[in-house]
Amino acid sequence: MKPQPMRLGDLSVGFVHSLADAVRSHGLDPQPLLEQYGLDAARLAEAGARLSIPRYMRLGHGAIQLTDDPALGLRMGQLSRLSQAGLAGVTAAQAPTVREAARCLIRFEALYGSNYRGQSSFHEDAQGAWLRFYSISPYNAYNRFVVDSIIAGWLQQLSSVSPAPLRAERIEIEFDAPDYLEAYAVLGDCPIQFGAEQNQLRLGLDSLAQRNPEHCPSTWRHLLQLCERELEQLTRTRSLRERITQLLGPLLNGGREPDLEEVAARLKLPTWTLRRKLTEEGTQFRAILNDTRRDLAMTYIRDTELAFGEIAYLLGFASAEAFQRAFKRWNGQTPGEFRRSQRNYSSVASSAGSSGSSSKA
Repeated sequence: MKPQPMRLGDLSVGFVHSLADAVRSHGLDPQPLLEQYGLDAARLAEAGARLSIPRYMRLGHGAIQLTDDPALGLRMGQLSRLSQAGLAGVTAAQAPTVREAARCLIRFEALYGSNYRGQSSFHEDAQGAWLRFYSISPYNAYNRFVVDSIIAGWLQQLSSVSPAPLRAERIEIEFDAPDYLEAYAVLGDCPIQFGAEQNQLRLGLDSLAQRNPEHCPSTWRHLLQLCERELEQLTRTRSLRERITQLLGPLLNGGREPDLEEVAARLKLPTWTLRRKLTEEGTQFRAILNDTRRDLAMTYIRDTELAFGEIAYLLGFASAEAFQRAFKRWNGQTPGEFRRSQRNYSSVASSAGSSGSSSKA
């Protein structure tokens, strides 16, 4: 049976609203662009509707081209609202403090967005806390706006549960300073480091302790219970294989191959126990690793514009040549042949769809 490309992740269509608002802030109508992606009013009003990560990247790039504003992600973040993050966002809006709102957004992130590359995290210490967004390197015109919108969005959304706008103590961003550097002034007067090791936003103790004037204890507790139930529903049916596959994405990134010991440590299992449990499921770690790399490779080639050297890096290969040899062994085609076949198929399908639409009209 031919393997099906896996999903790189998806997110709530609620995020499309801040993108549309950012386009409108330039005096432009976002509707024609949204409709190109099947995002009409009915789709945007559909409960639980999600948009795949690759389509979101292309939509964002299209909006940047439409507005001629490479800093559009920062504008999106400024215009974002907690309600656009679904149940998790509505719950965060009822948190007693900024600290609890931040924890809520991070803990229940899976309810409004998932990305194979990792998940956001909250790191608290004696002086404050970092809100950290996972790496989506290598960076290009298609994905810088995502980091911009997340960082600006966190600042905006958490300010909405505070009596006064929050000031970040520090912001760190993985990619190098872009041409639109001046646009980051909208984030306030805090130091911003580009070319950093992490994408993260620092809040001090005073900011974290700000109390939410809209907080209602009983409503907050009720919403938290609903979030916990939803999260349990999402995660309780995963097999061990699925949990390992989920872990491998962030571990593969960086031209290195994770081993059984590393994965066992992440799962908090002794190595021998993990090996035994996989045997009971009729598989081995090496088979899962190879299947995951193959499925991810097909998805990256089909759904993104990444160069093969970049894909090799994301899948833990030491070189582009090693990746190309492995891909041909898996699929009987080179990565270039596979990408061309997928593009040709998409063109034919698109033409057929257009013909069908014309005949119906």
